[in-house]
Amino acid sequence: QVQLVESGGGLVQAGGSLRLSCLASTTIVTINVMAWYRQGPGKERELVAMITRNGWKNIADSVKGRFAISRDIGKNTVYLQMNSLKPEDTDIYYCNADNRPTWGPAWGQGTQVTVSS
Repeated sequence: QVQLVESGGGLVQAGGSLRLSCLASTTIVTINVMAWYRQGPGKERELVAMITRNGWKNIADSVKGRFAISRDIGKNTVYLQMNSLKPEDTDIYYCNADNRPTWGPAWGQGTQVTVSS
């Protein structure tokens, strides 16, 4: 099973930007779906963005127009570019890899994003 390591979280003012990175321990084009989720205290984990093996992307309505998912195949890394951040975007962001039925889902340790008003 793949190991995922997120980075790039932090504290930013409202309106600012952050880019999260998810480094996978295997070639990401072999993984059916890679995604970013987020979860805050007392809330369910929410899908933010996903990218499939062949590059198809989907972005949650709540962040559409502000967030974008991309990947660097050579670096085995998936990114989440977050622009025009709002305080309600404050959450822990998790990288996810799903290669079922072979294996998965796998999760990273999460990275905290805090947006101050």
